[in-house]
Amino acid sequence: MSRETVIAKRYAKALFEVAKQQNGVAGVEQELKLVADSIAKDPQIVAFLSYPNIESGKKVALIKQALQGKISQDVLNTLELLIERGRQDAIGSVYDAYTKIAGEALGQAHATVYTAKPLDTEEMNKIASRFSAIVGKMIVAEQVVDPSLLGGIKVRIGDRLYDGSLSGKLERLEKAIKS
Repeated sequence: MSRETVIAKRYAKALFEVAKQQNGVAGVEQELKLVADSIAKDPQIVAFLSYPNIESGKKVALIKQALQGKISQDVLNTLELLIERGRQDAIGSVYDAYTKIAGEALGQAHATVYTAKPLDTEEMNKIASRFSAIVGKMIVAEQVVDPSLLGGIKVRIGDRLYDGSLSGKLERLEKAIKS
């Protein structure tokens, strides 16, 4: 297990405990996702946070100014600690670790559903329901459109991958023919 993963788990566990005391586990998860996605999508923010010549206090002040009122004080405090300690690269990992911790505590599992074309809400709900029965937990599904699948779906739940895609079936058929 990498050092960043261990660090991320510590921050995520601490944030989860605080959120649980305040009955805000789901809200904190959404806020962390918003922050992690926003940072990951903007290379200028990543560069700014990683730049060693900018004092951590200035980085924290800018992040606070940008996010004040949009996220809870607990998430803001966690971000402040990460930035002050030079661990801003772990923000995405903290989100990942938090979702795992929260999911375990709430009996949920996050699933990424890969499809060749966008699915509507009803279809996503059917997939979530089907996989809930398989894994024995409530599934929170997120869709990713990947045209290279050709058809069918792939579902990733934690470190398990259920591949029912056409491209996956073709790959397995190719391997079978070669061996």
